[in-house]
This record gives sequence, C-alpha cells and structure tokens, in this order.
Amino acid sequence: MDSAHREEVAQRVLALSGADETEVMVWNERSELTRFTHNSVHQNVAESDVSIKVRAIIGKRTGVATTNLMDESGLRALVDRAVEMANLAPEDPELPPLPAGGPTQTPEGAYVKDTGNASPHLRAQMCDAIFKTAEEHDYWCAGFASTSEAGVTIVNSNGARASFDGTDAAVNVKMNASDSSGYAEGFNNDVNRVDARAIGRTAAQKARDSAHPRTVEPGEWTVILEPAAFGELFTYVSSHFSAQSFDEGSSFLSDGLDKKYLGDNVTITDDYAHPLAPGMPFDFEGQPTQRLALIEDGIAKNIVTDSYWAHKLGRSNTGHALPAPNAYGPQAMHLVVAPGSKPTNELIAETQRGLLITRFWYIRTVDQKKAIVTGMTRDGTFLIENGALAGGVRNMRFNHSIIEALRSCEFANALHRTGSYAYSVVVPAAKIQGFKFSSGTDF
Repeated sequence: MDSAHREEVAQRVLALSGADETEVMVWNERSELTRFTHNSVHQNVAESDVSIKVRAIIGKRTGVATTNLMDESGLRALVDRAVEMANLAPEDPELPPLPAGGPTQTPEGAYVKDTGNASPHLRAQMCDAIFKTAEEHDYWCAGFASTSEAGVTIVNSNGARASFDGTDAAVNVKMNASDSSGYAEGFNNDVNRVDARAIGRTAAQKARDSAHPRTVEPGEWTVILEPAAFGELFTYVSSHFSAQSFDEGSSFLSDGLDKKYLGDNVTITDDYAHPLAPGMPFDFEGQPTQRLALIEDGIAKNIVTDSYWAHKLGRSNTGHALPAPNAYGPQAMHLVVAPGSKPTNELIAETQRGLLITRFWYIRTVDQKKAIVTGMTRDGTFLIENGALAGGVRNMRFNHSIIEALRSCEFANALHRTGSYAYSVVVPAAKIQGFKFSSGTDF
C-alpha cells in the first residue's frame, strides 16, 4: 500500500467520526525473516498486514481501537468502537488537544527499493555466503537474515497530515567452534550494503581468535566495548531522556537540566536523519520530530516530549510520541553517540591490561535511576596485554552503572549502527575504565 492509498483510507475513516477530535493512523508492513542454524536454513517466515488505528477524543475522555478490516463496515465499526470506548473512559484533566502537525521531510536513504523488493532467494544467498565461511573453518553457525518495508500515514481532525515509507535489512551471525564462539552483525536500510560474507568472516575470525579461552579474575577492568556491546549497554539509558521518566523521578536527569552528569567528551543526540539510520521524520501523532542535542559535553540539554507531556510540563512538543495508548511516554528513538578521535586499534594499543568485548547478553536493570545493569559477556571476549590481543577469556558477569561508565570513557572515531528487535542506535566503540565484573563462568 503506497502513501496515497493510505492517505485516502485515513481521510475516509476521519470523515466517519463524530468525536470532538479524531486521529487516524494507517500502517502497512511487510517483514521477512530467514533463520538458520547448523549451516542450514530452518525457517523462512513472511508477514504482511495493514492496520488502522483510531483515537477518538470526547471532552477529556479518550478511546482507541484498531482493526485490519478494510471494508466499509469494518471501518465504521472501528470508529464506533473508539467513540464508545471514549464515552466510557475516565476523564483526564491533563489531556491536551491533538497537535496540528507541520511540514516534514523524509531523510535520504530511508526507503530503498531493492530492500522492499528483496526475495527469499536473496536472503538464502546471503545465508549461503555465511555457511561457506563456517564450513571452511569447520564451524557451525546460527543467526538470521531479514528484510522489511513499512509505511505509516497519520491524519487528525486538527490538521496534522504526515506519511513515511522506510525499509530495513539485517544480518546476525554467531559462529560456533569447539570451545569458542564469535559474533558479527550488519544493519542498513539498503540490503545491498549488508555484506553477509564479510559479516560471516568477522564472526569466524572472532571464534578462531578466542579459542582455548583462559580464566581471568573478576573485579574492575579497563574494557573496550565494540559497538554491538556498547550499543546494547547504552540502550538501557534511552528511556531516561523521556519527559515522563524525567517528571516521575526515574531518570538520572530528574535532578534537573543544564547540569553536568557525564564526561566532557560525551555528546548524545536524537537524530532521525543520521545517514547510518535514516528514519521517520515525525512521531506517532503526526508531529514533526526535532533533531535534539540531549547531552552536550556531558551537560544535560533536553528531554523529549509528546503533546501530553509538553502540555503537562509547559515545554515545547519535540515530536517523540509513541502510538497511543502507551505506558512509556515519549521516547528518543534515534540516539547517536558522538565519536572520539582515535581508531579502535589505537585504543587497544594504549591499553596495558584489559578486555575487548564483542557483545553482551541478557542485560537486566538492577537500579533504574542509577542505570545500574547486570549482564554477561558473550561470543568473543579477549584479553589485552601490553597493547595487543592475547587470546580469548572465559565469559564473565558484570554489574555496573552506565552513568558511571559514561563519566570515565573514551570513544573510537568510527560510528556504527547496531541494534536488535527492540532498538537501533548509532554508536562508536567505547573504552571504559573501572568496569566491574562480579563473577566468572566455565565457558
């Protein structure tokens, strides 16, 4: 479904509503995933759907309903259900009017036709390139190749009109040897820029170089986190930039803006138009998304808002709404950490004794406001001695504050997009002093 068709459906649904205010979102998505294990594809799935969501506001009451029935009776039933729910809902005295939106511009590279048209055969070829690398090393591999396209159109009775189409592609590989493993990944809006063969070779090299891992003692270590590891760690502070978290006291920024919280070298932005991750230029209320400096030279500069939290806190609407209803408030969805000046190999060369960490696994929050988390290293953890890699080490569990880490860190000079099913960030590798490991493992 193209944007013109979505807009026609949205306007038709809007015309059916007799609510005081109405918002209509039309979302179409096609996602395809090819999974593999033991050097063989074992699952190929594809999902395609169109959904329509209506938010009806009557006075200070709100009702939300969703359907994927596109016929006239289905659309009428959808609007009637949203209105009925609004009539039954409790009043919210803080409820503001729906935003009026404004002009937006889709960033270059957000939609790539080849990704949207990617076939199962193309993904199978990507997997086959990885299998050949695994077989050359007598390893077995597991992971996935995925492609997707999605489009969203949002209109409301106060004049907001916004449409966006985007694509995405990803490869995720774990190479397994007899006593070691290696991980590598790739993400891009353009499937042609996801080099599955190179990703597979990186994973295989990590498995080879971490073979026969030794045990090292837990405690405080200097660590160099590759982008996959740092990105997964960093995403656990993304909610701290929400106006809701800020106001409710669960954010490390809740003590106030224009204060220094992190190191002088830490600058964090929210940038939907970053060339490594171009995305939607408006939020799920159709409000243009602002490109914001959240942390600048360690100093808190901004939080993100939607119409509700902008009204409640008396701030401007930065265009960071999630689909209504939600319990999370506005969210920074396009986080970028500014790079440093040295390549990763120089950060390693300057480290007398430390650990190089490929990725983390199973991170969980210990203390929300202090951003203390726990998790495990996985799939390529290396000892650094005298500025050089000295072989693999067994995995360890860490307990550390991300805020503390961002007060004593140094960043590499190259940015990478990393992510998972629930997040996408653009980050460099990071060298962190005094990273706390609590225990070791036997693998």
